[in-house]
Amino acid sequence: MSDQFYYPEDRELSSAAKVAALESLLIEKGVITSQTVDKVLSYFESEMTPLNGRKIVVKAWTDPDFAARVVVDTPAAIAELELPEGMAGAEGEHLQAVANFPGVHNLVICTLCSCFPWPVLGLPPYWYKDPVFRARAAREPRKVLAEIGVELPEDTEIKVWDSSGHSRWFVIPERPSGTDQFTDEELMELVTTESMMGVALAGPAS
Repeated sequence: MSDQFYYPEDRELSSAAKVAALESLLIEKGVITSQTVDKVLSYFESEMTPLNGRKIVVKAWTDPDFAARVVVDTPAAIAELELPEGMAGAEGEHLQAVANFPGVHNLVICTLCSCFPWPVLGLPPYWYKDPVFRARAAREPRKVLAEIGVELPEDTEIKVWDSSGHSRWFVIPERPSGTDQFTDEELMELVTTESMMGVALAGPAS
């Protein structure tokens, strides 16, 4: 196995084709209906999206008290916000936030499978499940982050969090400098799924 991971477009298209073929087969065999598929897709497009995570991050950036609470009791802190019902279900059990700050950077992986906090980050990117990424990120996180453009100072501690059915981790990225006058809407534009996984930084602010 190559000791590299990458994001090849042809692989993503191949995976999409396989999913489409499986969906067609399940519908043909009567295991599911097209209405079921549409309902599930609509649910994740409208309810369980990265927008929820972005709202949580921006609240933490703008409210120090909330920022302190969300890393201690994440479900209770999230319950304070106006987010869709069902945040604790559908891969949202045992949500746990960790925060980046000067000198500490957090990275979320899943070495066993692909546990992912869907209600906060949406569906996981396909490469998150790649066994090479999972293994290398656990073994040499600094090198992996550097390869994908996240250059961190040598004295920055990198904490790797292994998601599971017991703890579904996500990252409160560090707020970019120069954003003190930004509105909440402008701040949300700086937050990406990748930054909430720790494989990117928030921003950059223009």
